[in-house]
Amino acid sequence: MNLTPEQIAAVQKANLETLAGLTNQAIKSVEKLVELNMQITKNSLSESMSNAKKTLEVRDLQQLIAQQAEMVQPMAEKMMAYGRDLYEIAQDNTAAFAKTAEAEMAAGQKKLHAMIDDWTKNAPAGSDAAVQMMKQAIAAANNSYETSQKAIKHAVEVAQSNVHNAVDTVTKAATKASKASKK
Repeated sequence: MNLTPEQIAAVQKANLETLAGLTNQAIKSVEKLVELNMQITKNSLSESMSNAKKTLEVRDLQQLIAQQAEMVQPMAEKMMAYGRDLYEIAQDNTAAFAKTAEAEMAAGQKKLHAMIDDWTKNAPAGSDAAVQMMKQAIAAANNSYETSQKAIKHAVEVAQSNVHNAVDTVTKAATKASKASKK
């Protein structure tokens, strides 16, 4: 089967559109990351100035220790929130890329099936067994791919759940430790 120039152009156009979509998704993720980092920088600068002013007002060592202890919990909570935000950006980006990959895979499978149907129409008499065997091999490969994709999605869901649980546990522990240090 020979491809016509129109078919080649259509494939190239589709590939270019896919590339443009993936590039736009990557740019959006970078924009979110830059926005997050700029916000963290602005907040950190403001808090640093405020903490420096408070430190200059300290009259004795106990006040200084109490002030330093007060700064620990908000800092730990902000670090956890930053980690969650980074994780969400990465997760959104991964989901978008996976969606594109799945769509491309589905389109490729559709094209492959159409090509096989076209070949089978023009197959010589007596080649039914070979054609059937090829169709079964492709179906088995597709089933294997789908099974592995389901297993990967399940593993990702378990990992996401574990990360959320770990962050919650660490946040609660930091809050308890901060409260205990204030008493």
